[in-house]
Amino acid sequence: MSTAAADNRSRAVRLAVFDVDGVFTDGRIWISDDGVESKAFCVQDGYGIKALLGAGVAVAVISGRTSEAVRIRMAELGVPHVFQRVTDKVATFDRLAAELEVEPEQCVYTGDDVPDLPLLRRVGFAVAVANAVDEVKAACDYVTRAPGGSGAVREVCELILRGGAVRPNARA
Repeated sequence: MSTAAADNRSRAVRLAVFDVDGVFTDGRIWISDDGVESKAFCVQDGYGIKALLGAGVAVAVISGRTSEAVRIRMAELGVPHVFQRVTDKVATFDRLAAELEVEPEQCVYTGDDVPDLPLLRRVGFAVAVANAVDEVKAACDYVTRAPGGSGAVREVCELILRGGAVRPNARA
């Protein structure tokens, strides 16, 4: 899909949903000898999330894993819908969309790996990060230029904001 077509598809977005590992992060999980897990998040992605929220777009993360780092980072960003240790991402998404009264066609999901495919096929605008597996890229409407953990989330946020349905809040 061309950038112009992606801009057009992004116009209807009212809910932006993201996977975490491989999307907000580069997919690596650091575990110390003491068993403490760490993740690295891109600060620029965080600004993009704040801009979306400031523009009135609902934001959620749905992850198959549980991580205290994710809980802390999403709380810092003000992301109100954080779902971890999810085995059925579509069911979780459907409940959230119903709660927020948005149609799947008004939603974007960004993923990177095979477990994301069912949800990517459910939403109106499916996005893969640059370092996603080929099967995911083939199933998506848009592939970011930036890899996960290095600005891909920011790129998606800017695409949504540029789409015209919402405008970034200058104070975000």
